[in-house]
Amino acid sequence: MDLRDLISERLVYAPGVWDGLTARLAEQAGFPALCASGFAISAALGYPDAELYSMSENLQAVRTIREASGLPLIADIDTGYGNAVNAHRTARLFADAGVAAVFMEDQRSPKRCPLIPGSAPELLDVPEATGKIRAVVDAAKDSGMLVIARTDASGDEALRRADAYVEAGADLIMPVTKTFSTVEEWRRCHEVTGVPLMATLTASAWTEREFTPEVMRQIGVRIALLPTQVLMAVTRAAGDCLRRLASGENPADVSADATSHHDFVDLIGMPEIERLQQAYLPAAEPV
Repeated sequence: MDLRDLISERLVYAPGVWDGLTARLAEQAGFPALCASGFAISAALGYPDAELYSMSENLQAVRTIREASGLPLIADIDTGYGNAVNAHRTARLFADAGVAAVFMEDQRSPKRCPLIPGSAPELLDVPEATGKIRAVVDAAKDSGMLVIARTDASGDEALRRADAYVEAGADLIMPVTKTFSTVEEWRRCHEVTGVPLMATLTASAWTEREFTPEVMRQIGVRIALLPTQVLMAVTRAAGDCLRRLASGENPADVSADATSHHDFVDLIGMPEIERLQQAYLPAAEPV
């Protein structure tokens, strides 16, 4: 089922993934869709979420995820990597990669992650921001890819921008966790725009705590991203494993607490490779 059909029928949860392994794990866990989390993709490259990686690096990560899983993929295209012309090309390439939806923010490039303490991010003026959305919408038109407009504004200014972005062709609006501070403000955004909302239930954010499925249905949220939970869990598990090994603990004891080698090769798809080998490769000569 494609993403449009999914969100017309149900609230869709999409975990943040960044490579083929996390995509496989999420699909096997039973999720209906995935999010190529810019925060996680940047972290996997060893960078904070400050638009330090290139569009091409992001696109390569998306292609890797798409190769590993056939689930609908929602991709973070940051600021579109430039002006409206750059954003048009970015959207076209991501559509060509088979992405089901993209979300783009209205910050001025390079972006600032709203979760990082400090001054508020610098936003584009509304005419420039809507021009970029129109460019992405036009690039996505033939592919059916959904366009999700993110705003890092707050309060009434966020409502004004959200309404303008829908007028420019956005299919959904994505307030960030700091856009509004109450559930009622989210409800108002849905009423003003008349389109579904996408929420980020970022680890430790107020939306993660308060946005139950029932609340989200009441305020018009149709997609709920889980952008950082997997990344944080993997980081802790990997860090603990490495500290134990570095301290001189017996590797066999460390391995006993982890996924077994046999289970892992099954998870990663070795049985399918063995089937293909038997189907296409010549039989081994007897010794």
